[in-house]
Amino acid sequence: MKPDKNKLDVKSVTGADIYAILPDLARLRMVVFRDWPYLYDGTLEYEEKYLANFAAAKGAVVITAYDGKDMVGASTAAPMIEHADEFGEPFRKAGYDLSKIFYCGESVLLKSHRGYGLGHAFFDGREAQAYALGGFTHSTFCRVVRPDDHPLKPADYAPLDPFWNKRGYHPVDGIVATYDWKDINQAHETRHQMQFWMKKL
Repeated sequence: MKPDKNKLDVKSVTGADIYAILPDLARLRMVVFRDWPYLYDGTLEYEEKYLANFAAAKGAVVITAYDGKDMVGASTAAPMIEHADEFGEPFRKAGYDLSKIFYCGESVLLKSHRGYGLGHAFFDGREAQAYALGGFTHSTFCRVVRPDDHPLKPADYAPLDPFWNKRGYHPVDGIVATYDWKDINQAHETRHQMQFWMKKL
């Protein structure tokens, strides 16, 4: 059964209100990120710790999408200066002022609810938060880099590059971070490259 677009509820959640949605967000992340291209074999314990740190960040926002009482999608963002060093370091080395960069973190959306405009709603909400906070010159996000011949890459996978380009984002040469997590087909954590995309605000 297809969702009713008119019944999808999108909201911007900030401040202390973020803590109330963290359990739903953690479960959603674990489901969506198991798929390509992240292949993330996560644990609820790690998710709760990671998201608690995010919720404490000044200026953080979560754009949520609900179908009735069920969270079907969410997108996070916060000032880059509030994020882990491994994300900010490539920008610092390239001469950027981290206090002027707004980091659009992870977007997770169930397959059943894709194609209904929620991707645009997520970017709209996060960029609106950047403008509301003020002082930012750039908005950025990153995506994992995977080889085209990866054995778990679905044959019908369609990259989101055209969508991101439409939103005004483009990959920035040399702005790459590394992050460790356990893939679903690996016994231990491995290092992953994360390519940053950016647009001027």
